[in-house]
Amino acid sequence: MGAALPIGDPAPPDGALPADLAVDPAADLGVYLHVPFCRVRCGYCDFNTYTATELRGARQDTYADTLIREVELARTVLGDAGAARPATTVFFGGGTPTLLPAGDLARMLAAVRDAFGLEAGAEITVEANPDTVTPAVADELAAAGVTRMSVGMQSSVPHVLAALDRTHTPANVGTAVAAARAAGLDVSVDLIYGAPGESLADWEASLETALGLEPDHISAYALIIEEGTKLARQIARGEVPEPDGDLQADMYELADARLAAAGFGWYEVSNWSRGGAAHRSRHNLNYWRGQDWWGFGPGAHSHVAGLRWWNVKHPAAYAQRLAAGESPAAGRERPDAEARLLERVLLESRIREGLAIADLPPGRREAVAGLIADGLIEGLAAIRGRVVLTLKGRLLADAVVRALTD
Repeated sequence: MGAALPIGDPAPPDGALPADLAVDPAADLGVYLHVPFCRVRCGYCDFNTYTATELRGARQDTYADTLIREVELARTVLGDAGAARPATTVFFGGGTPTLLPAGDLARMLAAVRDAFGLEAGAEITVEANPDTVTPAVADELAAAGVTRMSVGMQSSVPHVLAALDRTHTPANVGTAVAAARAAGLDVSVDLIYGAPGESLADWEASLETALGLEPDHISAYALIIEEGTKLARQIARGEVPEPDGDLQADMYELADARLAAAGFGWYEVSNWSRGGAAHRSRHNLNYWRGQDWWGFGPGAHSHVAGLRWWNVKHPAAYAQRLAAGESPAAGRERPDAEARLLERVLLESRIREGLAIADLPPGRREAVAGLIADGLIEGLAAIRGRVVLTLKGRLLADAVVRALTD
């Protein structure tokens, strides 16, 4: 059920933003809609998600109505603070959003549209488990205004899916992609590499299968062992090996080469898109660029003008707060300048456009020359005033961040 929430300051019951908050009305506003339900819990996952036996009084069939109450609260809070503006992106994440009826997702999106408006051409994404996507579901989502579907493929190799506790049928990935395409949606597929027992040949097979689907976008994430997960316990007991960092590096290099050859360009360390900027995830770029977003749902995090807050985690507690007319926010914080710098370097250095060297404190700009010498950042980009990672730098992104912030 996810990692513990941060420890911050109390959030007011009405959710009001501080009176001295300096809101930038030109900043993009992203909306994240969290659907915390899964049929089974994958062994590697530490997201704030719940299976049917873990709901303890919360209900899936009334969840959309509960979340819409938070949308209505947000309209008041942002309006009172002068922070309301049309949403530029909407992202249904989870969990498995497509476990809910498509009509529920449509009502949630309509509530966002009514509360804030949607910018012309807004990107609206739904994450989907392949086994839950039918032509009818894809058509209904498209009719509601969804523009993009992100399909959780993870692997095309059965024993790798089993190691990850993924239960979808590999063939259904193609079925889901075809349904999304027929409905006129952009398509992204998500992959994970480095699972126990996965070989380089297995990973190559998954890459080739993913490319054969001809998606617009591919995300490829190295498996990370999160504390408290089933997989972490299996590794601790010696039942399965922990990920091999050298093998994962080989897998990343293979992915970058295969994707580049197929016309995909990297724009963030773990993300590639076809056709330049047209198919990049604008919602995720919103996070990496430090723009504003409101996260709706249990455990969701939000950020407006440097203020961060997070909701209570359990769906039952979330529903109880909103039923009582109160904000579901559990706490909030305003990071100091040092924390904001660390976060900015951590996020902006990961994207293709990079980080402005001029935005670093003078004492930390001195590290740039050493990073060029080590082959971690591009020399020409640095001459133009940007920190942009090389392929080697993408493999050692954390080391780049440390060099620029320590």
